[in-house]
Amino acid sequence: MSEIGAGAHAASMEASPFGIQSKKLAIWLFIASDAMTFGALLFGYSYLRVGSLDWSYPFQFSPTILNAFAMTVILLTSSITMLLSVSAANEGDKGRCLRWMGFTILLGTLFAILHLREWFHMIGEGWRLFQNPLGGSPDFGAGFFGITGLHLLHVISGVIALCILAIRYSKGTLDKTYVETTGLYWHFVDLVWMFVFPIVYLMNAAK
Repeated sequence: MSEIGAGAHAASMEASPFGIQSKKLAIWLFIASDAMTFGALLFGYSYLRVGSLDWSYPFQFSPTILNAFAMTVILLTSSITMLLSVSAANEGDKGRCLRWMGFTILLGTLFAILHLREWFHMIGEGWRLFQNPLGGSPDFGAGFFGITGLHLLHVISGVIALCILAIRYSKGTLDKTYVETTGLYWHFVDLVWMFVFPIVYLMNAAK
């Protein structure tokens, strides 16, 4: 019954005119558009940072920087576990695929928890979207919460998508191609963090 449902779902998708699967084309188009969004935000943030005469540099080797290092390691590790999950799916090993996917979900959840803890810590110190407790430019708070908040939203969305994928893949209603396309999204989220971490955190270390 599940095979019939999967076949009907696949049949309902129009064939891609570009020689690749429609779902893979869709995720690449989404990634391209989302990359432009993050690129514009990071460029605008960098412009404000360079152009501001009273920009704040609140991070040193503080808990925030150490927390960001930990989040980076966690996210990079989750990219590896997602890669292993895709590899297992392509080999037809559903059990191993689901195990590695489960590790990816746990790591993504841990990343989100650490990120929210960091937010609460900074809010407790008086940081807001348009409030700077150090007395400098309020643009720092707007840029920090805006960029990291958008990325956190992507991580949480990815974790939810992986949970749904794990359930439906285990039941056979989704096939390995969905594992691959979801993996592409997850790797993109990890790649974006590799730009957010140095630009938003390391370049704002206290001088």
